[in-house]
Amino acid sequence: NTRETAKTLKNMHIHKAMRFLTDVMNKKQIVPYRRFKGDVGRKAQCKNHKITTQGRWPKKSAEFLLQLLKNAESNATVKGLDVDSLVVDHIQVNQATRIRRRTYRAHGRINPYMSSPCHIEMILTEREQIVPKGEEVETKKKVSKKKLARQKLMQRD
Repeated sequence: NTRETAKTLKNMHIHKAMRFLTDVMNKKQIVPYRRFKGDVGRKAQCKNHKITTQGRWPKKSAEFLLQLLKNAESNATVKGLDVDSLVVDHIQVNQATRIRRRTYRAHGRINPYMSSPCHIEMILTEREQIVPKGEEVETKKKVSKKKLARQKLMQRD
């Protein structure tokens, strides 16, 4: 869940990412599931992303990522960076070691009760909002050898 949520946040402006995560918690926007989408139901909200038709609203993942973004925002203000131009440049989710517990079953059996935590790595960078468009340089149209030979022949006549 966290991997899919983090993938959606990549290259997003920090305020837009925070708004997106709060909307996910309120089920107003959806997180499209791209890779790990087995047994994930199809939702109509996924049409907005144009990637896949399957998605969910992972509340726990959204809460943790929102906390991380708020922490990163406060770190940026302390360092003197411009918070309004921060963009999620890199985000990565790795598996952490599983925490083992046990659950007791019928007839005196015991089964594992494992949790699957993760490590989240996020890098925010300052980016300018408007990128000026470069001047257009006229490129010469490529002409085939056959066409060049034909043009030379027409000039001789």
